[in-house]
Parts: sequence; C-alpha cells; structure tokens
Amino acid sequence: MKSWQKLGLALTLSSALLSACSPEAVNNSSGGGSGEILIGVQTPTTGSSAKMGEDMNNAIKMATEEINEKGGIDGKKIKLEFADDACDPQTATAAANKLVSQGVKAVIGFYCSGATLPSSGIYHNAGVPVMVTAASSAKIPAQGYKEVFLTTATTDQQSEAAAEYMLKTLGGKRVAIVHDNTAFAKGLAETTQTAVQKQGGQVVAFEAINPEEKDFTAMLTQLKAQKPDATFWTAYYAAGGLLIKQFEQLGVSGAIGVGDGSNDKTLIEIAGKEAAEDAFVITSPTAEFIPEAKSFIDTYKSKFNMEPGPYTAVSYDGMRLLADAIKRAGSDDKAAIVKALSETKSFKTFGGDVSFKSDGTLEKSNFIVLKVKNGQFTRE
Repeated sequence: MKSWQKLGLALTLSSALLSACSPEAVNNSSGGGSGEILIGVQTPTTGSSAKMGEDMNNAIKMATEEINEKGGIDGKKIKLEFADDACDPQTATAAANKLVSQGVKAVIGFYCSGATLPSSGIYHNAGVPVMVTAASSAKIPAQGYKEVFLTTATTDQQSEAAAEYMLKTLGGKRVAIVHDNTAFAKGLAETTQTAVQKQGGQVVAFEAINPEEKDFTAMLTQLKAQKPDATFWTAYYAAGGLLIKQFEQLGVSGAIGVGDGSNDKTLIEIAGKEAAEDAFVITSPTAEFIPEAKSFIDTYKSKFNMEPGPYTAVSYDGMRLLADAIKRAGSDDKAAIVKALSETKSFKTFGGDVSFKSDGTLEKSNFIVLKVKNGQFTRE
C-alpha cells in the first residue's frame, strides 16, 4: 500500500472513530436494540454549511420524537445516529462508512450534492435506503441507485424554472451564469445554460469562482462589460452574499438571483439589505410560505428557539415519509423499505403530495420563486 493510501485509510478510520463518539448520537450505542429501528442522519454540522445541517437535524429530531411519542413504528422506537459530512466528499465517505458499519436500516439528510454523490454509492453497495431531503443534483439519480430517493426536484427542473423566470418573467435575453466548481453548482450552471438557450436566451458569460476568496471584482468587471439582463449564481450563500454585494457595488446591469443552495436569510445578512433588494431565489417550498405549516413553525420555534431554515420542513416531511415506508414495509428489512419507498403514491407533505418516479425523483417539480423585499424573502 502506498504512503498516500495509508494516510487516506488512517484519516478515514480516525474520522469514523471520532464520529462514533459524537454526543449527538441517540443513546450512544452503535446499533439498534430489539425494540429500536436505527436510522442514520448524514448532514453537514461543520464547515460553511453547518447551519443548514443544524436546521435539518432539528427537523428530523422533531419528527422522530413525535413518531416515537405515538408508539413508534409497530411498537419499535426510532433511534437516530448522526454523522457529519461537512459538505466534503472525503468526510462524507467516512460518514457513510461509519453509519453502514453501525447497521443503520436507512439514512436521511444530505445537503450538498458533492457529499451525497460519493456516499450514496456506499449506501447502494450496502443496500441501505437513502432519503435525500436537500441535495438536488441531477447526477444523483443518474447513478441509477434504486435505494436513493429525492424529496426535492432536481437541478434539471430548477434550471427550467430559473430560465423561465429570467427570460419570461423578467423579460431578459442576455444571461450570465456563475458557479464555484462544486458538483452541485457546476451541474446546475450547465443545465441552466442549456435551459436558457433552449428557451431562446443567450448566455453571455459562464464563469467559475473560488468560494474561499472574498474579492470577486476581476470577474464581475468582466461580467459588467457583457451587460447581462440577469445573472444567476448557482452555489451557496456564503460566497453568494458577497457576490451580490460586490455585484451592486460595481453597478453590473440587470437582476441577480441565486439557486436553492443560497436560500437562507444569511445570504441577505452577508450581502446587506440594500444590495440584496430584488434579488430572486429559485427554491423548493419553504415552511414560511406554506399556510399549512404554521403550526409546525410555531412548534419548531418553541422547541429550538430559532427560525426554521429552508430545508427544515422538507426534512421533517422526509422523516415522516421514511417512517411511513417502514410501516408499510411491515419490516425494518432494508430491501423491503426500498420497495415500500418506490411504491409511495401521494404522500401528503407541506410542499404537496409526493410520488416517486422509477429513478427515485419526484413525479412533479416543486420549485418556487422568492424575491428579497425590505430585507425579507417574499414569494413571487
């Protein structure tokens, strides 16, 4: 074994051991007892997207507690085991191996597509059903893993929605697209480019930036010269907020908008209220814009003393759907759960009824458009 391979193995084992000792793990044991069903939760709880992981974890815990308080699933309580993937492919691989080794019957979570893609292969090889409640890269279902199900629409569908909004609603023709070279963002950028051209628009700039940098002046100056009618950022809110701020400072023409990876109020805080005004967001439904979710929001605020995030409601619903599938399967056998999930028809969620296609994606897209007004997201 080469030195770099030994180092990689050591890091993976070290990460798995550290994760196994995490205080977040319910009951702290490595496997479910006879009266438990062990469910893994994979989200980022460190790194720049840690807030999203916290939001998702809270929602999954909340749904689990409610299910357990009602007697669990056929008398068995759900036990959660958490693993941090840090939105990083290598960390995600270690997290997936950890959860598989602990004998989880299913896994839920997944925020970054770049972390979801490598870890989903590990779950596929182990036959573990996977409920993806945030990551939406079209590359995820393209892998052909029958164990993987997405409760948000894919980047292909998001691209169509973004192109339609920029070209038809805003009346633009010249579109600029900016990404950060991560799997999700680059994939969304590429499919948006195709969708814009398909719908009769012109992509005048297709740029990539390093999200670790803080100054995007050089790229934005070149972009300004192209005089775009609309600019679409496909990556995450940390760099997205700075991009919007500098976009406005330099006076680049046209509207600026972001994909669902940037759907968080932190985006507005980073950009500043004035710079963020009229910025648009293409996203899956969020709890605050769903009338039926009011009770859920109130309970969430009371329980966690914080506002629900953009993927809180869908993660809550995802846990409910997973529990429903286990109940319908009549067993915690992994293959039986996968079959039950594939047979899901019209499961009621805050975002609408969920039914899956044969590739594990939603039968119907659920993307909506938000716009920033007076420092707040409003629905278009």
